[in-house]
Amino acid sequence: MTTLDSTFLRVERDGPVALILLNRPDKANSMTPDFWADLPRIVDALARDESVRCAILAGEGRHFTGGMDLAAFASLAGLFQQEPGRAAYAMRDLILSLQNAFNALERARLPVIAAIHGACVGAGIDMITACDLRIASADAYFSVEEIHIGMAADVGTLQRLPKLIAPAVAAELAYSGRRFQADEAKAIGLVSAVHADKEALMDAARQMAHDIAKRSPLAIAGIKRNLAYARDHSVADGLDYIATWNAGMLRPGELIAAVQAKMTKQEAEFADLLSDRKLG
Repeated sequence: MTTLDSTFLRVERDGPVALILLNRPDKANSMTPDFWADLPRIVDALARDESVRCAILAGEGRHFTGGMDLAAFASLAGLFQQEPGRAAYAMRDLILSLQNAFNALERARLPVIAAIHGACVGAGIDMITACDLRIASADAYFSVEEIHIGMAADVGTLQRLPKLIAPAVAAELAYSGRRFQADEAKAIGLVSAVHADKEALMDAARQMAHDIAKRSPLAIAGIKRNLAYARDHSVADGLDYIATWNAGMLRPGELIAAVQAKMTKQEAEFADLLSDRKLG
């Protein structure tokens, strides 16, 4: 199996843009155990490929994702029959491994655009909050579904959603688990745009990804890293971090190329980042 092979996910390339497709349409792209291992492996592999400059995460079929496959919860039943302390430790270890699947989206040096249609519920919310950009089709709907099965969301929603929308709104959605539509998602700031249908959504996602791919990949990586840092630190710390970052990585050649291209109304060309380097 290569790093991009998967029973759940399909990867397509369109030049510098990678399309990551949730490919279990007959089951509403609900997340099987394979998904949780395959997503971080694939995202990490794409991030190591210097020719990939942006990724789109989308779903095949009628829905983006119905969240975690409920059959996965059945496999946990045996765990709770074990000695309580050891069972709790194993459960914590499992949750951390699930969190890592979505952390991969956040730590990747390239932007990830979530293109959402149909259902995006439960773990789907956890996943899209770890993406850099979110756009939706008019038929998209959302729900922090975990409260309906008697648990608190534990793979990112409660940590990331209040950083994307008003904390009081995030709390209301988490406590109630109510379904909300694409227009409300845009109004509260969860998605930045709503498109007429899935076809228009994917066209917009591809255009956005290719526009990003034309920019300096070094600058794009810097923007992504500094946005994440600023989210989790004070303004003073964030200003200090970006000053250090640009002092080390701002390249005069790329500045000049970008300015000249703008003046002549042409597209600047930027070199890829260096390929994956290993010791030895």
